[in-house]
Amino acid sequence: MSEQLIITVSREFGSAGHEIAEKIAKDLGLKFYDRSMLDEIACNMNVNVEVLEKFDEKPRNIILSRRVGKYSNSMEEILAETQFNFIKEKADSGESFVIVGRCAESVLQGRDGLISFFVSGDREHKIERVMKIYKLDRVEAVKKMERHDFKRKRYHNRHSEHKWGDSRYYDVCINSSPLDVSGTVQILESYIKERETLRRK
Repeated sequence: MSEQLIITVSREFGSAGHEIAEKIAKDLGLKFYDRSMLDEIACNMNVNVEVLEKFDEKPRNIILSRRVGKYSNSMEEILAETQFNFIKEKADSGESFVIVGRCAESVLQGRDGLISFFVSGDREHKIERVMKIYKLDRVEAVKKMERHDFKRKRYHNRHSEHKWGDSRYYDVCINSSPLDVSGTVQILESYIKERETLRRK
């Protein structure tokens, strides 16, 4: 694609948002960023990636963290800011990519060629998916799903001016359950192609 295209995908846990984003990136021949960006960041910071993974997309520990002005000793906040800068640098370079989570739709708000999606799902469908993927019973699957969504919501709302999942701040909010992964990908790719066609006119 000659013009820059950036697709951000936020998602509820168990909605297959990550798989959908990865499939879109593959189909459109775009770079894909998720937790894997930590490898590059860890290399730049000269630390083991396992250290960063403990703090990825997590809200700060209020008890153990302290902020003075714009400076914080919270590893969660330091890593968040590092990732936001990473995302901005990739966008500034002119690269086209798909990125999952990390408040990317807020970090890159106003950029030409930005398309933002939020993927949700029916509760029962998400529970069944979590049970299957992680080999958990229903009780543990529900706990895991609710725990991850709680952390994602707190993280997002801490670093963004808009609320996590608020449809007013995304181009498309879609329930992946009725159409499953392939159908949802088809709908979202049709939207992307139509947007790109109109942009080039």
